[in-house]
Amino acid sequence: MDQIQMMADQFKLLGDKTRLTMLAMLKERALCVCDLVEFLETSQPNVSQHLRKLKDAGLVNEMRKGQWIYYSLNIDDKPYIGTILNHIPSLKEKMINLKNDC
Repeated sequence: MDQIQMMADQFKLLGDKTRLTMLAMLKERALCVCDLVEFLETSQPNVSQHLRKLKDAGLVNEMRKGQWIYYSLNIDDKPYIGTILNHIPSLKEKMINLKNDC
């Protein structure tokens, strides 16, 4: 795939508020689906569908810990995405109350 087209597709994904929020959260730490469901106050299928799109675009990694799958950013080779995320307000304070014990 042409690199410009790939970047355009990734930028389209960032145009969705839910996905942009998810990436801002993952900027702070790796999270499981239940953390994202709790924070976003949405359904598990909705979160999973957004994560699948982000994973397919190469923006997130998944890592299995026991029965849980944790998601993290995969942007080391995408500095243009990192630049955008650096300008997004931090969600660290708002994420403090996440249980992180799916």
